[in-house]
Amino acid sequence: MTKKPSAVSELLHHRARSLSKGDPISLPIMASTTFLLPGDPDGSHFYGRNGNPTVETVEAEIGLLENAETVLFPSGMAAIAAVFHTVLRPGDKVLVHADGYYNVRALLNEYFVPRGVAVETCPTADMAEADMSGCRLVMIETPSNPGLDVCDIAAVADRAKSAGALLVADNTTATPLCQQPLDLGADIVLMADTKAMAGHSDVLCGHVASRDTSLMNQVRGYRRLGGAIVSPFDAYLLHRGLETLELRVSRANQNALTLANFLSSHPSVQSVRYPGLPRDASHAVAARQMRDFGPIVSFTLKDRETAEKFISNNALIVPATSFGGVHTSAECRVRWGDQVTDGFIRLACGIEPSEDLVMSAENALREIGPV
Repeated sequence: MTKKPSAVSELLHHRARSLSKGDPISLPIMASTTFLLPGDPDGSHFYGRNGNPTVETVEAEIGLLENAETVLFPSGMAAIAAVFHTVLRPGDKVLVHADGYYNVRALLNEYFVPRGVAVETCPTADMAEADMSGCRLVMIETPSNPGLDVCDIAAVADRAKSAGALLVADNTTATPLCQQPLDLGADIVLMADTKAMAGHSDVLCGHVASRDTSLMNQVRGYRRLGGAIVSPFDAYLLHRGLETLELRVSRANQNALTLANFLSSHPSVQSVRYPGLPRDASHAVAARQMRDFGPIVSFTLKDRETAEKFISNNALIVPATSFGGVHTSAECRVRWGDQVTDGFIRLACGIEPSEDLVMSAENALREIGPV
């Protein structure tokens, strides 16, 4: 039997296979809002809000990774909002993670609850046993951001299906390289491609993917009518990031595991969360459904002052929010209102050499002094 190349290789050669002699190898930026349209519309391009060749090429590339139809949006939250607007109606009920990205709950509470949508929350670790009766939509984020709890996606999917609910999985912390929620039963997967997919902290993008053509037609229709369009320039930047995705994610994941092991053994560190650690509470479930465990390590120092000193004293940490870039970054998540202790740090590994990150963390902890 002839073996097929991986989705990563397919992505890298996706465009080249359709080229003719003299065509550019690099993806052109089709910076046009209007296209020649004599006579009646015939399905070809005619206006940028309805489609753009650069954007569509990147959608196809991500579709190879997701093994699903994909629609791009100008941010991860735009992708989430598109799903909510497409699916939810007054009287519907949503079950959403209590400990994942906080803006998801803020969006529901500020704009959907006043329109008659009921919102209930559940911790990620308990989602597989949650009561989903009467739900129209269940949304999970696993591993959760910032606490890195994990839920059994297949078990949640079975429970949601039995309740007649759609399961939406936010796969931003894992990426399709580490985890495939659609293979595990999710109806929709979405991501903030701003993070690892683009990977250089220079573009906002997001996507929605599903193997349900009817759902994707509705999502695409909402984008067309609502105007949440990705510019061809931003799509190109995302494309450029995708070409090095596997290399960057592999190094960042390696860095996270190495740093998590180091921090776990340091006396100044009170606790460490990383699904790749065998002793982590989420490891058993994560090991069943993930190929690798992501770039984020969460850990706790004794208080906010100590945590801020660690970040500022670490020569290889950029004090910033977000993750998935080439530079290691960290922040005290309590500043955003997350339900974490004052000394809780979310550290997002970049692609620096692992030994340098450990050395830099060791130096920063030494400067803090004994606890």
